[in-house]
Amino acid sequence: MRYFHILYPKGGQLSLQVLIFSTIGIILLTGFAVWANVNLRMVTLSSERALAFTIAEAGIEYYRWHLAHAPTDFTDGTGNPGPYMHNYYDKNQNLIGQFVLEITPPLAGSTIVSIRSTGKVASNPGVSKIIEVRMGIPSFAKYAALVNGVVRFGQGTDVSGPIHSNNGIRFDGTAHNLVTSALVSYDEPDHTDANLEHAVHTHVNVPPETGINNAWRPLEAPPNPVASRPDVFFVGRNLSVPNVNFLGVSSNFQQMQTDSLTASGFHASSSGALGYDIVLKTNGTFDLYRVTGLVPSPSSNCTNSQNQAANQGGWGTWSISTESLVGNYPLPANGIIFLEDDAWVRGQITGARLTIASARFPLDTAPQSSITMTSSTLYTNYDGKDVIGFVAQKNINIGLRSEDILRVDAALFAQNGRVGRYYYNSYCGVGYRRNAITTYGMIGSYIRYGFSYTNGTGYQTRNLVYDSNLLYGPPPLFPLTTDPYTILSWNEVK
Repeated sequence: MRYFHILYPKGGQLSLQVLIFSTIGIILLTGFAVWANVNLRMVTLSSERALAFTIAEAGIEYYRWHLAHAPTDFTDGTGNPGPYMHNYYDKNQNLIGQFVLEITPPLAGSTIVSIRSTGKVASNPGVSKIIEVRMGIPSFAKYAALVNGVVRFGQGTDVSGPIHSNNGIRFDGTAHNLVTSALVSYDEPDHTDANLEHAVHTHVNVPPETGINNAWRPLEAPPNPVASRPDVFFVGRNLSVPNVNFLGVSSNFQQMQTDSLTASGFHASSSGALGYDIVLKTNGTFDLYRVTGLVPSPSSNCTNSQNQAANQGGWGTWSISTESLVGNYPLPANGIIFLEDDAWVRGQITGARLTIASARFPLDTAPQSSITMTSSTLYTNYDGKDVIGFVAQKNINIGLRSEDILRVDAALFAQNGRVGRYYYNSYCGVGYRRNAITTYGMIGSYIRYGFSYTNGTGYQTRNLVYDSNLLYGPPPLFPLTTDPYTILSWNEVK
C-alpha cells in the first residue's frame, strides 16, 4: 500500500529570516545614522573651533594694529579697565562671533605688553579658543653700539652685540654680531687716499697675515663685492640698512624732566657750581654732591691745542678735585633722576631700574650738559633686575683721572655729542694711558665714539659687552626705536 505525504510550505522559517535580517539592517542603519550624526556634529564642532580660533587671532591682529597707531594705549581706546569685547562679522556683515581682549600693560621699565584674546562663535556659545601673545617695541638698546656719524673701532676692541652707524664704519677689532651701515660706501677720513670704501670695512690684513694696513684697501672697496671676512665679522656685515633717528630723543628729555618733578622722581636744577656728583649705593639710596673744583691740567703741555685730536670741544680733565655733600636721597620710585647741569656718576645698585639724565633748558639754546665717569658703576644682578641708563644732552665722558681698569654697567646715550674719552697726551701724567675699559649695556653716540687713540693714549683694551636684557626692558624712558610692536611669544591657551 502506498502512502502519500502532502508537503506544506514552512512559512515560519522565511518570516524568521526576514525578521533577523531586518533587525540587523535596522541596527546597521541606526548605527550608520548615529555615526553620521556624530560625525556631522564633530565636523560642525571642528568647524566652529576653527572659526573660534580665527576670531581669536583676529583679536590679536586688531590690537596689534591698534598699538601701531596708539603705542601707549593699553585700554582699547576707552580709558577704562577691560576686558574689551568686539563683534566679529563675515563679509556679508552677518554676526558670526566675538573676540574678548584682556590686556596687561608693560611693567615699569619694560615695553612688553601681554594680550589674551578669546574667540567665541555666535552659533555655539560653548565653543571658544584662547590665544595669548607678548609684544614689545625694541629700545635704542637693541645695539651694542649705535653711532650717527663716521666711526672707527680699532685693534683691541671686542664687541659682543650688534653695531650700527648711520654713516661709515671702519672695524679693526672683533665683532661677534652683525655690523650694519645706512650707507653703501664712504671716504674714510683716517687715511689720505680720497677713495671710497665699503660703508662697513676693515683694514685688518687677510689671514695668515696679521696686523693692519692703514692705506686704502681696494678689496674693501667698490666695485669689489663685500667679502665675508669671518676673522673680523663673525656674523657678517650689511650695507644700506635704514637710518636710526637720534633727533627724536629731545622729546624724551622733556618727558624725563616732567616725570622727575613728580613726587616719585628726583630733580635738581642748576648746581650754581660745576655740576653734581652722584654716588649710587646698594641700600637703595644715593649721595648727591655739588662739584666745586676740577683737577687742573698737570702740565702746560697738557692742553687741547697740544693734542693729536686738536680742538676737541669741551676738552678738560673732567676729574673732580673738590665737592660738598648736598644730601642722601632714596632712589626715586619711577626711576628718573634728572639733573639740569653736568653730572658725574659712580657706585653700585641692587635691584634698581634707573635713568640718570643730564640736560639744560631750553634744549636748543642753553649750553649742553654732559655726564662723566672716572670710577666704576656696577650692577649687583646681571639678569635684568639691575638697569641703569645714562642719557646726556651732549657727551658721556671718561675723565683723565679714571680708574686703570674701569667697568661701566649701563646703557650710555649721548644725544648730540659722543661717548668716549678726550685725547690726553703723555704730558698729562700717568692717567693719559689706561689699561682696560668694559662697558656692559650699550653705547649710543651721535658723533664718533672712542676710548682710545691710534698713538696709544686712552684705554688699550676695550670690551663692549651687550646686555640683551635692555632690548625690551630698557631703563625708564630710555629712547625707543620707531619699529612697530613685534610678537615675542605666541601661545594657544585653549
